[in-house]
Amino acid sequence: MDPLGARSQFVDHQSLPTWQQQLEGGNGEETPLDPNDSLLSLESFPSPFPFRPHINRKVILFCGDISLLNCTAIVNTSNESLNDNNPVSDSIHRLAGAELRDDLLKLKGCRTGEAKLTKGFNLAARYIVHTVGPKYKSKYRTAAESSLYSCYRNTLQLAAEQSMASVGFCVVTTTKRGYPLEDATHIAFRTVRRFLENHGNSLEAVVFAVSDTEEPVYKKLMPLYFPRSEEEERASLPLIPSDIGNSEGEPVIPERQIRIAEKPGTLEEEESLESDLGQVGTHAFARMEGDVDKQRKQILQGQMSDVALQKQHQRNYNRWLCRARAEDLSDIAALKALYQTGVDLCGRTVMILVGRNIPVTLIDIEKALLYFIHVMDHITVKEYVMVYFHTLTGEHNHLDSEFLKNLYDIVDAKFKKNLKAFYFVHPTFRSKVSTWFFTTFSVSGLKDKVRYLDTLQQLFTCIQPEQIDIPPFVLDYDARVNGPYHPSHSSSL
Repeated sequence: MDPLGARSQFVDHQSLPTWQQQLEGGNGEETPLDPNDSLLSLESFPSPFPFRPHINRKVILFCGDISLLNCTAIVNTSNESLNDNNPVSDSIHRLAGAELRDDLLKLKGCRTGEAKLTKGFNLAARYIVHTVGPKYKSKYRTAAESSLYSCYRNTLQLAAEQSMASVGFCVVTTTKRGYPLEDATHIAFRTVRRFLENHGNSLEAVVFAVSDTEEPVYKKLMPLYFPRSEEEERASLPLIPSDIGNSEGEPVIPERQIRIAEKPGTLEEEESLESDLGQVGTHAFARMEGDVDKQRKQILQGQMSDVALQKQHQRNYNRWLCRARAEDLSDIAALKALYQTGVDLCGRTVMILVGRNIPVTLIDIEKALLYFIHVMDHITVKEYVMVYFHTLTGEHNHLDSEFLKNLYDIVDAKFKKNLKAFYFVHPTFRSKVSTWFFTTFSVSGLKDKVRYLDTLQQLFTCIQPEQIDIPPFVLDYDARVNGPYHPSHSSSL
């Protein structure tokens, strides 16, 4: 209900077209489909966010001032003291009146990720939900993701507890907090989507209120989480990030996952033979694209164009990616052999690879490959660098060159294009020779990106020490062999 004396400038959410209705506008932004591309069929790889019209009819994208929305509650993004100056908060305070500021003083602040409630006062909205988004630093990306998820989830939970019919969300992360808009939008959409799936009976509408600059990003990503047709669902499937969170949309930290069987020693044992037999002929390597020699022969004979080869390679990579999303890889994650840290001096994401943490003879190599694809898929959309610590690796840590070649052949083109440097720390003479042969004769385009670094001091000329999480044994080894680290002002490699 509108409060008495509501101004005509207010916008009733019921007068806005739902996301499902907006499809009729025909904006032409849907991803084109190849009807012959069976690898993207929903039967082969079901979308984690399938077409659900009843959910789409609850979602609204509104380009305008959130303070004008006539919803049960609107969301205000602020700081821990609830006195932030940003366009959203300023507009809400201006229309709500001085009583809002007085009410906020009674709340005594709000922690990052929390949601607190006040009246709407002079707004059309009955309530205002105040939440505090995280400050973003790439080194602490996981913590920022979890906090941002909490902002949306706690707001929705509060709405359900207060029996609210509609909620209007602003973009919770403000520019001054530095959270990348596209990354934040993924978290917002998947959290709302999962909440509507699991607990959405009490909510009639969720409105995303955005500005002119934010609208293109929201329009681009909404079909991934709220497809409006089976065709749009199919087209969006390859574009969904590898990290889609758990069943509630919460970010998943693989190393914290624990796999527990309901009745150890019963069900799994009875099904093991059946599952093993079921894998015959469907092993990931067995499902790779045909005979490589045959493909090369077809190329020489002009039977396969470059475009056809690229599509074939993309389909093969998509197959691996879909499997990586579905597999339980917590045992590989627990090794801490591959992880993201900060950024280098050029602002590029830094990925760490720890050779000593790869027990090649003890792990499932195929699962290791799946884990690599799962972790790296969303990293490689932008420029990145890799740091490989060869420190104290033994024979049982060395990956087979044929495996590395298969990995290089499988990964998407973006892996190779956006890799700007591969820092090889503490190499041995043998590893240098092996790497030279591998990058010269087995793969192309990688040799010029490899940099051999004998000391951490050299690495710190490319990446500041506070931006990189180095295993303690690497620090101890370097201090013992090369002496204590002394900060310098050397130029970047």
